[in-house]
Amino acid sequence: MSAYAPKIVVFTCNWCQRGGTDLSAITKECGMPAVKIVKSMCSGAVSPAHILRAFKSGADGVFVVGCPLGDCHYISGNYKARRRVKLMKTVLSQLGIEPERLGIALLSEAEVAKFKTALTKFADNVSSLGSLSGTKAGVN
Repeated sequence: MSAYAPKIVVFTCNWCQRGGTDLSAITKECGMPAVKIVKSMCSGAVSPAHILRAFKSGADGVFVVGCPLGDCHYISGNYKARRRVKLMKTVLSQLGIEPERLGIALLSEAEVAKFKTALTKFADNVSSLGSLSGTKAGVN
């Protein structure tokens, strides 16, 4: 990762990332001190308003973490989250914000290594884009 540490908001499902995986410790272990973890009961409950509010509040990137497809506690919340992230990438693009600033990973609690890899890759991509507050685009 570059010297710039992007501010990232991670919306995480209560069910797939709850027990032994302390996400705060993982983000610090990966060298990402500017990551804020926001727990949701389901990734499908993360609304477009939540995503836009995160960007408006200064996030350089937003990462949604949900259960693997077929394993949602609420049956289809992860499918809803996946569709919503795809839609929001289009909305962000129309607002002048790079769609790469929004990401999603559908992982079980046991896939800690995959979570670290996915978050690190996402943070590297956001870092290469630079600070969102430093651009003329934004969410008003």
